[in-house]
Amino acid sequence: MIAFHYPPYGGSSGSRRTLAFSSYLPRHGWEPIVLTVNTRAYERVNADEVGAAPRGVSVVRAFALDTARHLAVRGRYVSAFALPDRWRTWIPFAVSAGMRIIRRYRPSLIWSTYPIASAHVIGARLAERSGLPWVADMRDPLVETDPFTGVLYPRDPALRQARLDVEGEVMRRSSRVVFCTNGARSICIERYGEEVARRFAIIPNGYDEEIVQAAERALPPEPSGSAAGFRLLHSGTVYPGDDRGPGPLFGAIARLRDLGELPVGFRLVLRASGYHAEMSQLIAHSGVQDLVELPGPLPYQQALQEMLRADGLLLLQGSASNPAIPAKLYEYLRARRPMLALVHPAGDSASLLRQLEASIIAPLDDQQQITVALGEFLRRCAAGTAPLVRREVAARFSREAQAADLAELLREVVAQPRKEALAL
Repeated sequence: MIAFHYPPYGGSSGSRRTLAFSSYLPRHGWEPIVLTVNTRAYERVNADEVGAAPRGVSVVRAFALDTARHLAVRGRYVSAFALPDRWRTWIPFAVSAGMRIIRRYRPSLIWSTYPIASAHVIGARLAERSGLPWVADMRDPLVETDPFTGVLYPRDPALRQARLDVEGEVMRRSSRVVFCTNGARSICIERYGEEVARRFAIIPNGYDEEIVQAAERALPPEPSGSAAGFRLLHSGTVYPGDDRGPGPLFGAIARLRDLGELPVGFRLVLRASGYHAEMSQLIAHSGVQDLVELPGPLPYQQALQEMLRADGLLLLQGSASNPAIPAKLYEYLRARRPMLALVHPAGDSASLLRQLEASIIAPLDDQQQITVALGEFLRRCAAGTAPLVRREVAARFSREAQAADLAELLREVVAQPRKEALAL
């Protein structure tokens, strides 16, 4: 399992996909060996997750540097050293380490995962040298175009081409390609044709039931005499920008305040927004400094506990991310708190939430519609009639269920005729 993000990486909940797969695959007959980076390559290390790798799972760390931090002079670095990502130094060391792993353990197949494109480069090279089948966990396309604005992501032409090159190699060489959503799959069908789509599969992101249950058991009692009020929580990065930022939401909050329609003690909590300076400026411009908080990040279990205790949960997603479903959405579903989703109506998140009847939905960039939706959301929360997904429906998105699907896919790949292995 080739993955850049692995404990003790201190990042988003979405990075827990590999950790969960490595934890649950042994229950389905697989023995994972994880090939990742030395911890120096991580921008943040979470002390709470040191030693979080599942017992019995071998973890091999290959040397890697972050071009932006380790190879920069006065904050500047050679852009070619950051293609297809800032950790390209990982590639030769990981290939070398991967071949040693293959010689020693004789694994049945190779699995690599995005969002660090170098992982797929490593997977391709190891598959070519060893003859082993390779499953590429693409999750999302490496290059996207916003269908409404025409904006290309990533915007830098050289970076975009480097990622297209990696994506093309995945399509040519891998045995199976796994996506998290139908939208991501559709983009690659349009780009590479129906023939390659026979090798495509979808395994969504999800939540870890055991971790959520541990968070529930450890929930501290509500402090006596705590101030009453309504806390609407967004947990994780909030992106600035006209098409995906919270400016229209701030305007809607200000409007409802002026109309006297906000609950007493209302607070919007943007936990670990990631863009503190930009958010602070936008909050001040909107005149909602008394209603919006920007607290820093929490350890993962505490972040889950905050979701479980929130009066309402907020999802923010612009049209540029329509083919994706944020990992936090699945945690929100499991938390079973009322949800307000400010997402594009044509996106995969809106489609899933409509299917589950799990949220009140409005477009992120339309202040008038947000004002109406937020007012309805707050009234229905007060009346106890806000939509909530059933526990058994949320359970379909547990990481254990996703690992069972992955285990079956791996069995199918191994059962296929194999290329002749190279001399090891």
